[in-house]
Amino acid sequence: MNVRVYVPQDSTALSVGADDVAQKLAKQDVAEHSIDVIRNGSRGLFWLEPLVEVETERGRVAYGPVTVEDIDDLIQSGMLSGKQGHPLALGLTEEIPFLKNQQRLTFKRAGITRPTSIEDYQAHQGFIGLTRALSMSPQECVDEIKDSGLRGRGGAAFPTGIKWQTVLSAEADQKYIVCNADEGDSGTFADRLQMEADPYALIEGMIIAGFAVGADKGYIYLREEYPHSYTVLKEAISIAKHHKFLGAAINGSAFDFDIEVRLGAKSYVCGEETALLNSLEGKRGVVRAKPPLPALEGLFAKPTVVNNVLSLSTVPTIFANGADSYAEFGMGRSRGTMPFQLAGNLKQTGLVELAFGVTVDELINEFGAGSRSGRPLKAAQLGGPLGTYLPPSQWKTQMDYEALAEINAVLGHGGVVAFDDTVDMGEQARFAMEFCVVESCGKCTPCRIGSVRGVETIDKIRANENRQDNINLLHSLCSTMVNGSLCAMGGMTPFPVQSALEHFAEDFDRVESSSQKIVPTLAKSRT
Repeated sequence: MNVRVYVPQDSTALSVGADDVAQKLAKQDVAEHSIDVIRNGSRGLFWLEPLVEVETERGRVAYGPVTVEDIDDLIQSGMLSGKQGHPLALGLTEEIPFLKNQQRLTFKRAGITRPTSIEDYQAHQGFIGLTRALSMSPQECVDEIKDSGLRGRGGAAFPTGIKWQTVLSAEADQKYIVCNADEGDSGTFADRLQMEADPYALIEGMIIAGFAVGADKGYIYLREEYPHSYTVLKEAISIAKHHKFLGAAINGSAFDFDIEVRLGAKSYVCGEETALLNSLEGKRGVVRAKPPLPALEGLFAKPTVVNNVLSLSTVPTIFANGADSYAEFGMGRSRGTMPFQLAGNLKQTGLVELAFGVTVDELINEFGAGSRSGRPLKAAQLGGPLGTYLPPSQWKTQMDYEALAEINAVLGHGGVVAFDDTVDMGEQARFAMEFCVVESCGKCTPCRIGSVRGVETIDKIRANENRQDNINLLHSLCSTMVNGSLCAMGGMTPFPVQSALEHFAEDFDRVESSSQKIVPTLAKSRT
């Protein structure tokens, strides 16, 4: 009897031995079973990786986390028949609460399909949205995105439809679609998972965007640290071209569109759209002053749509099911779903896609299952390394752009990093400033110099040197960086510092000896 066994091939699963598990399964000689090992994308249940699934008449049955040493025992206990006697048996994959309680739209294919199989993609609603878009006018396509309420998922949350409208309305002989895949925030991985588990959704979204605004060329600016994503994207693009979904006369239409993947150079600031554009043009990755907006003078001074991976990957779902269907999810001005990423000191880490409105507490304690260490949780950082630290008293806040703004927090790219009560929040505040020292492009003074002075001032506070004067100085310095920096790199660096001072002031009372201090130096740009 032929049995299909699924083993993920995304970076997370590979990092914990998925290839070895797949190879051993493929070599198994089981008299009554012939094993067909399928390499799928990850479901995003990272604490269970490698998550092995066996296809049965009831559906896929999951086991995990599976190591090479577990395989013989699993097979002897009846894994290939979907039996549940083994300690690693998890039941039907779709019934695992972490997955069952999600509302997956953008990630509906993640872990189900083979990432580069265009046949799998088409069997699961793939290119239905593109077919519909090509039957519409460009303005109707832009209006569809406006009606959906989709906002940028890269952090700024700017309405996607307005950005597209600006590019569509611009007069130019050439326009571009640029995908920002320079995912650099700590605790975030949704872009990478999307590219490695369902790359055709991104490709389809870029094609629709190109048709909507009149662009025939797209670029994916991918962070260099994602080599597996690069391999998957290159293969998917090649296959899409072979099947006439990229190149000339897409899907039998009169529309031409092509995509090229470009690698970044390990620069955090190139996640900012204008620095990214400079880097794409072969220049030093420094931030541009705005105006002009990239939508009017972007790549090579031409009108350019710059959206991130999640925004573009959501577009096919909107067109396949209709704007109204997508807008039914969410709350207020935050429509649709958001892929939240749980990381840090949690028992259950991974991707949780839900409609806007879920609370921080629900994500951390229901999906994340509390701290991995077993100790009380003390803080959660939202929105990457430059996001605010929230104490448990603020965890009832809903994950919504406006609701978070009311408590001076940011959603950013959807990362949630949890810390237990052993964390030193004074050190975390110092890290934010030190991070800016290293990653600043150096173009503006508040960011370049302010971050260096921030590290020095925090060290003085923690060493109890003129404590109150230096606290006042730190507040003033943060205000200068917020209001005077050219981009969000310097403008947001004070957020974690200010929140740590406000909610965890006691952690700044720890006196350090001079030998423990680290004197910061201005780092050279790595763009």
